[in-house]
Amino acid sequence: MAEIEFSVLERQCLGRRLASRGEVAREVNAWEASRNTARSTIRWRFTTSDARRRMHRLYPSPPA
Repeated sequence: MAEIEFSVLERQCLGRRLASRGEVAREVNAWEASRNTARSTIRWRFTTSDARRRMHRLYPSPPA
């Protein structure tokens, strides 16, 4: 999940050059506050059963 949030941060906030560390910190804090206020969530593409069905070698079904 952290990688997904870093990707969103980069696309929405850090996709440009910022002059100083202070400016980066202000931008990240504002972005974080906005995400938290909006109660942003991640929409997962696969359920566990989808993953087991599509990638059965990586996600074996538990013994019955």
